[in-house]
Amino acid sequence: MIRLRMRFREEGKVRFLSHRDVARIMERAFRKLRLPVAYSQGFSPRPKFSFGLALSVAHESDAEYLDVELVTPVDLEGLPARLTASLPDGLTVTAIEELEPGATSLQQAIVCCRWRIEVLGASLSDVTTAVSDLLGAEESLLERTRKGKVSIVDVRPAILELEVTGPTDAGVQIVALLTTEGTSLRPSEFVRLLGEDLSEGRVRRTHQFIKADGKRYEPIEVPDPSVSHLLETMRSASLAGSGVRDSVEERAS
Repeated sequence: MIRLRMRFREEGKVRFLSHRDVARIMERAFRKLRLPVAYSQGFSPRPKFSFGLALSVAHESDAEYLDVELVTPVDLEGLPARLTASLPDGLTVTAIEELEPGATSLQQAIVCCRWRIEVLGASLSDVTTAVSDLLGAEESLLERTRKGKVSIVDVRPAILELEVTGPTDAGVQIVALLTTEGTSLRPSEFVRLLGEDLSEGRVRRTHQFIKADGKRYEPIEVPDPSVSHLLETMRSASLAGSGVRDSVEERAS
């Protein structure tokens, strides 16, 4: 078996699709390109896909991941562009790598995520003060309801880094590094910590990190921005004819 790891962006209108909807779309794209995806056994075989941490509906992302098993090797050159051309607007495959045998699954490997969170309902100065207070607190208690049970949890350890980066057209933007280990914290919960009357605007996951030798790094490094632009060009070119498609695909690879 061959294992591939794919990095993709999710933005625009597709952010309103559920995680399951995105999985079905990816399955169709692999099937459309006739890639040799491995399937599970049993009455209802499913493709051997393994996603990273699920993205909440209405959130965007620069760094979503999918591991997929293939029964035979495939040529990876130009594959991101080919897959992107088979996906709806807003889903862009930016990189694909082959995994080493025994590589840890994404669900187990991801230790934290960086988010760009827009906060609505407060001024820049008020948000800056709230962030400063939060960073200086020894604990931060949050009420959670899970499976009908209410609990009070100290989520301060889940906040690794915070930075107010400035105003937006609608609110104030914060960049937050939140752990996924132990007591985790969702962006919507983080906004509640800043103030009960506040709400989240646009939210975008910019990074997912794994750890090795005490250092954090991305499962696949951020690709060159020019390649991402060519992938978008490939989507448009796919409607113009195979000659243009081959040209753009060659450049993107």
